[in-house]
Amino acid sequence: MTWPPFQMETGGRADGTDVGDGTDAGDGTDGTDGRTARTSATAQTPATAQTARTDGRHRRAAQTGGRHGEERRGRNVDLRHLQALVGIAETGSFSAAAAALGTVQSNVSAHIARLERELEVVLVDRTSGRLTEEGEVVVSRARRMIGELDAMVADVVAMRHEVRGMVRLGLIGTAGRWLVPRLFSAVRARHPQIRLTVTDGTNTTLEAQLASGQLDVAAVTLPVQNDELTTSPLFEEDLVLVVRADHPLARTTGPLPLADLADLELLLPAPGTALREEMDVAARAAGVSLRPSMELDGLRMIASLTFDGYGPSILPATAVPAHLRADYHMLPIAGFPPRRVGVALRLRGAPSAPSRVVIDLLHSVVHDRSLAPEWLHPATSAPRRPSSRR
Repeated sequence: MTWPPFQMETGGRADGTDVGDGTDAGDGTDGTDGRTARTSATAQTPATAQTARTDGRHRRAAQTGGRHGEERRGRNVDLRHLQALVGIAETGSFSAAAAALGTVQSNVSAHIARLERELEVVLVDRTSGRLTEEGEVVVSRARRMIGELDAMVADVVAMRHEVRGMVRLGLIGTAGRWLVPRLFSAVRARHPQIRLTVTDGTNTTLEAQLASGQLDVAAVTLPVQNDELTTSPLFEEDLVLVVRADHPLARTTGPLPLADLADLELLLPAPGTALREEMDVAARAAGVSLRPSMELDGLRMIASLTFDGYGPSILPATAVPAHLRADYHMLPIAGFPPRRVGVALRLRGAPSAPSRVVIDLLHSVVHDRSLAPEWLHPATSAPRRPSSRR
């Protein structure tokens, strides 16, 4: 969608120059009025002339203060300037941003130059093509502004027509493996005018992208660490010990006692992640310290290493695909908490109509037992807009 210029109220013209400078009668800057003022001052007495000069200084001070006040009230900011800056941030260069925006590089350069003049800072390092510190601050807010405008248009369209628009969805990798195909089918069947853009990643990357406006909604492991996000539960799934079929523990029947993990080296989530913290809390309660052979930020990477023979791990049961279950055994662990997955949104702002539809469909897919995998436990609460975790 091509947006019209979006302008914030300002005290100047659209070209960035102030109006009214040097046009007031008697300030000595306008040709005709200045000559009249000088002619009148020649005929005055010294005392009168001093008074006139004092009045003139007061008028000029008032005019300068007025211009400064106008600058404080706002600046000209065109939405195209912000889109150009976001384009550079996402593509890494002026030329790539121009291609992504469907314009020419000279337009992108002009937009950035104008925005830099308005804000009186350098936003893009011309040598490296990277954003400056000030540029990163502007991009963070620009993404949110553009997202809110997109949501506004989508909401208005949805009131009169079928819901349509793009939804940028983030998913943790192990959930995305089974959830995306089912969600995609549901969106195409029920709301074919909604276009999904899916990003998979870890909580660390998805939380940052959601908070900065690069994503509209995300399904992440709970609890989240970012205070700018709000969450609601989507589902829980069992955590299991995954070992090769020929491992000694593979013959265990029933839930595995936590004490049996004390001497076992495991591929584990990185310290500080939500899931690792819950694992460590449960282990300490049983008097056990988990022994990592390697710690990684990302369950999908842990699963890949396990299936490549690098050792056992603790994973959500859905991380083990059906075609590998003959070669790997999944052992429930007594006293271990499930992994909790929820829907996350930005705390500020409201989700667009297409985003709300996708959230509803996520819940629908999870609650459909014919679609959801075993070991999965849907959230018991009805779908709702996530609320603050604080």
